[in-house]
Amino acid sequence: MTKPNIDLTQAKKALKKYFGYDSFHPTQEEAISAVLAGKDTFVLMPTGGGKSMCYQIPALLLEGTTIVVSPLIALMKDQVDGLKANGIAAEFLNSSLDLHEQNEIVEALLEGNIQILYVSAERLVSPDFIKLLKKITPNLFAIDEAHCISSWGHDFRPDYTKLSHLKTLYPKIPIIALTATADQTTRRDILAQLELDEPQEFVDSFDRPNISLTVLPGRKRMEKIKDFLHDKPMQSGIIYCLTRKQTESLAQKLQQLGLNAASYHAGLKSAERSRIQKSFVRDKTQIICATIAFGMGIDKSNVRWIIHYNLPKNIEGYYQEFGRAGRDSAPAQALLFYTFADVEMIKRFFIDTTQGSLQLAKLDRIKEYAEGVICRRQILLRYFDESYEKECGNCDICANPFPTLNGTAITQKALETLQKMTNPTTQDLVNALIPSSNKVSFASWHFYLAQLKNLGLIRVDFSANQTLTITPKGKKVLSKKAKVKLVLLDTFIERQEKASKTTKSYTKNKVAKDYYENELFDKLKEIRAKFAKKNSLAAYMVFSDKTLLEMANEKPKNKAEMLNVSGVGEVKWERYGQDFLDIILHE
Repeated sequence: MTKPNIDLTQAKKALKKYFGYDSFHPTQEEAISAVLAGKDTFVLMPTGGGKSMCYQIPALLLEGTTIVVSPLIALMKDQVDGLKANGIAAEFLNSSLDLHEQNEIVEALLEGNIQILYVSAERLVSPDFIKLLKKITPNLFAIDEAHCISSWGHDFRPDYTKLSHLKTLYPKIPIIALTATADQTTRRDILAQLELDEPQEFVDSFDRPNISLTVLPGRKRMEKIKDFLHDKPMQSGIIYCLTRKQTESLAQKLQQLGLNAASYHAGLKSAERSRIQKSFVRDKTQIICATIAFGMGIDKSNVRWIIHYNLPKNIEGYYQEFGRAGRDSAPAQALLFYTFADVEMIKRFFIDTTQGSLQLAKLDRIKEYAEGVICRRQILLRYFDESYEKECGNCDICANPFPTLNGTAITQKALETLQKMTNPTTQDLVNALIPSSNKVSFASWHFYLAQLKNLGLIRVDFSANQTLTITPKGKKVLSKKAKVKLVLLDTFIERQEKASKTTKSYTKNKVAKDYYENELFDKLKEIRAKFAKKNSLAAYMVFSDKTLLEMANEKPKNKAEMLNVSGVGEVKWERYGQDFLDIILHE
């Protein structure tokens, strides 16, 4: 494929026209430049970070059709609806369409009238679709949720392995692989599996500073959920549960409290799942109690909170799931309940025996996150190999820090012992430490080592049988160039016991509450709902909450000022702008 003569000026014009934004994030800009230069590209960007833009903008500028691989029917429909709302010619081909609908889309594709087409991995490499591709001009292959190709990832899909032949079949067409959750091991595997040609790699920050993070003991969960939801009567949220039975029971309890809740799981018939999801996306259902079968296909920007009723199986899944809140970058909340019983239930019923040791190790890491005693955001970002040394100020630990002691000597002893060993696991290291430290118990050493992992001093290598290595930061402690503060196990247990006895779920997030209390915002939401109903769209596809709040605060007086509001592009101005402006002017 010859290099197109397109520069970023054209890309920015398309961004403003179709999406209403004036500039790209740095990672978006770099990735888009690489794609427009015809290079294979890998993008790692957090949920809600705008990774879809990295292929959607090139699709609008390149001649032909961009083919997007997506793992879920719901995800395809959601994204296509959103693109159409922005005036973009997008479609999907999957089993939810009847033969007549599929034929209409194929005809439009052959006539060159589709800019972006979403398909499954299996369909993309099928003989019939390959024949179809030969009759059109594909300009780019975008592989969304690329972690699905890796058995090291948290959501492996066998169909994705068929994509390994894509580069062989179409060597001149660039490929962009995108994911929101992949540790170092999974990243390497994605690139190896896809056999990309000298790919440009772009890794964005994993930080989602708008989402406050809290972990609570799982006792009295229902009372704590009731307290948590007390000041959120109109906000959309998802409660993730481990079992189908839990989703149904919890939804029923919330309904008895007068809340608009529904359950969602893989045991429901396809039509019922689609109905429930559509109701949630269109703001008709406020709360979904769901297994992890729900969510990947949701591009809903105004989810304001996520609750994990049980401990998730790994940090990657947890990060992706709570990242479904606050996709519009406005304030959002994530609450995780944790009990040891959850750990045992996951081990018994949810661990794949073919990958048992890896999955158990990843379960240990999320358990260590839940039992964390330092800034939650630090723990998460370090897990994804991102340095983050400040206190975030937006998690439960930062709000109520633990008392610490000088743990430098304990840390040095652990690191010195680790340094002398060959490829030890956590258990190997504890076994080696116990005989030489009678004053420190087995449980305390596990607790200390969890802190050293969370502090970024030692790292678990999941690609090498979960062995431990000392990080550069840990080596500074070894060489006595840095000190370490640790929390005693007794201190942690004491706080857990206190937290278990209360029904209070959370230190109320006053920032989030004040952010949304705005009378004009409420009026703009009403007219948004009317447009959404009229056009059979989700409300956020008209304008996001953040865009409405900016309108309410900035109070634009004319078209030019309205177009300066983030999220108001030329297409949406033509469709809705004047009506929203009239509401603002009459305020």
